Amino acid sequence: MKDKIFNEFRKMYSENPRIFRAPGRVNLIGEHTDYNEGFVFPMAIDRYTYIGISKREDSILNIYSAGFDESISVDLLNPEPKKHWSDYVAGVAVVLQNEGYPVSGANIYIDSNVPLGAGLSSSAAIEVSSALAFTGLNNHEIDKLTIAKICQKAENSYVGMNCGIMDQFVSVHGKKDNALFLDCRSLNYELVPLDISKAGIVICNTMVKHELGSSEYNKRRKECETGVNAIKTKYPNVTALRDAVMGYLEEVKNEIDEVVFRRCKHVISEDERTALSISALKTNNFDLFGKLLNGSHDSLRDDYEVSCKELDIMVDAARSMDFVYGARVTGGGFGGCTVNLVQHDSVEKFSKEIKIKYKEKTGIEPELFSFLPSNGAEEL
Repeated sequence: MKDKIFNEFRKMYSENPRIFRAPGRVNLIGEHTDYNEGFVFPMAIDRYTYIGISKREDSILNIYSAGFDESISVDLLNPEPKKHWSDYVAGVAVVLQNEGYPVSGANIYIDSNVPLGAGLSSSAAIEVSSALAFTGLNNHEIDKLTIAKICQKAENSYVGMNCGIMDQFVSVHGKKDNALFLDCRSLNYELVPLDISKAGIVICNTMVKHELGSSEYNKRRKECETGVNAIKTKYPNVTALRDAVMGYLEEVKNEIDEVVFRRCKHVISEDERTALSISALKTNNFDLFGKLLNGSHDSLRDDYEVSCKELDIMVDAARSMDFVYGARVTGGGFGGCTVNLVQHDSVEKFSKEIKIKYKEKTGIEPELFSFLPSNGAEEL
């Protein structure tokens, strides 16, 4: 991919680029907990968004996406969100400038092998690769955590998606052969070795994405905040669902909407499952880890209501196989992918059977991926 970016960039801009890349991610467990200051357990994957970049002497960003085969220009003197893929790039430049890191105009070429709309965080991959490209081009020395925060802020304030920091954090901090257990409040993290020689992680793309993501995501965030405000009346030290236990939530059950109760129930129980998962992986207790994955999906389906028919069909098909430890939706939901923990010597059999079972029920041919835990963003 590096050579392709270099050659295509030269054809388009008649200059030699610097090239940067940042990975997507799969979240093993800990869904919709990050913006509730809880725990997540993702890994960076060996799929990347690549950016070739060279400096301009004006304020114009000329951005080309190979994936969309589209060019767009953005003037950094008058940047306005366009509700367009380019917002993920321009938004990072705008936030960098607002944070005191001047950004010059640039010629940019983007290509990616992170699947779009599959819950594998293609958005964070383009944000983080853009941030590295802009900071490298403009000689800014910025630490990894600050990069992640700037990218999250760009998605929150410029793109308009009130995401937590998980995706950007693991795209920056990921490490080969490791998953990353992150405390989304303190931003302390622990790298946990992931022995894929004993159990395989297979990602199944349902090939559907229902147009609910952004609005429903923001709605659930507000529902969680409503629950926190109710709990705070009895327990003032609770500032996020991270601080609550089920007993606290039960005490205010009659004072909140039933839907808000179920949203909070998911987040509190998901934090508990995620905390348990770290010891399960450290001891290669895949039976326990699989049960935690299953519990996560059931909660996301029933209490957080971010699953859909196709995701449930995919998960049920996986669970029907004796050699599958567990399966669940991964990512924001409403379509996208499932993550499946499979006995290592049965990965090939699983891949064949899940395709047949899913297509029989939906008529859709799924995509399957077997990712390796990989390093975070870097210049090539």
